[in-house]
Amino acid sequence: MRIEPASAPGDPARPNEDWVSAAPTAWGRGGVLVALDGVTPPQDDAGCVHDVPWFTARLGHTLVELSGSRRDMTLRKILAEAIRRTADAHRDTCDLSHARTPQATAVMARWGAEQVEHLVLCDSVLLLEAPDGRVTPIVDDRLSRVPRETRRSTAAIDALRNAEGGFFTAAADPAVAERAVTGTSPRAEVRTVAALTDGASCWTDVFGEGDWADCLAVLRKEGPSGLIGRVRALEEADAELKTFGRWKLHDDASAVYVEL
Repeated sequence: MRIEPASAPGDPARPNEDWVSAAPTAWGRGGVLVALDGVTPPQDDAGCVHDVPWFTARLGHTLVELSGSRRDMTLRKILAEAIRRTADAHRDTCDLSHARTPQATAVMARWGAEQVEHLVLCDSVLLLEAPDGRVTPIVDDRLSRVPRETRRSTAAIDALRNAEGGFFTAAADPAVAERAVTGTSPRAEVRTVAALTDGASCWTDVFGEGDWADCLAVLRKEGPSGLIGRVRALEEADAELKTFGRWKLHDDASAVYVEL
């Protein structure tokens, strides 16, 4: 089993708000993968005394622990329990009802001898590669369906955050786990799993440098750090943000590549 993660901050002067991990489990041929992309609040006051990296680290560690130890729980139930535990850790000090309370997109995968489970919430991406090389992207496209001009408005996007007709993130409400995109594949039909936050998936879905199979080929040959390096070069080539409709020069970028 090959497991290779990489993560890079969008700005070296700011903490990286992504969080990624992947590891084998104690049960035979098993393993877990978690990738979180923290949502940057537009202002310092989001009703919470903790920053986004605190939230993603706490949520991420809980997701990995439960995924590896509780085979009886589905990924949705694991996400719900991890959100509940994380919320309980700062419920007494912070306003968890604030629209911008610390939150994150989530990608999870768990595999054993017989099957591969997956979960995606919001705009990070999971790639599943079959033995014949066919690549299937698992996406939650609700945020991408929100008009671009709406996404530029903080008030408008906050009104759609974790709301009917909008999009959903892992924040303080465990019920959001029911909104995640989930599924199961036979282990024999998956040879590679990869997770990408949007700072890395933009190589395909923003810059259009190749399709998802091409993206996975880069991950296999150059590793996640190689893909992130390619993204940084593309971002620098559009430093004035005129060509691809981007809003900032660099984003936190993370990817995890796993050969089963």
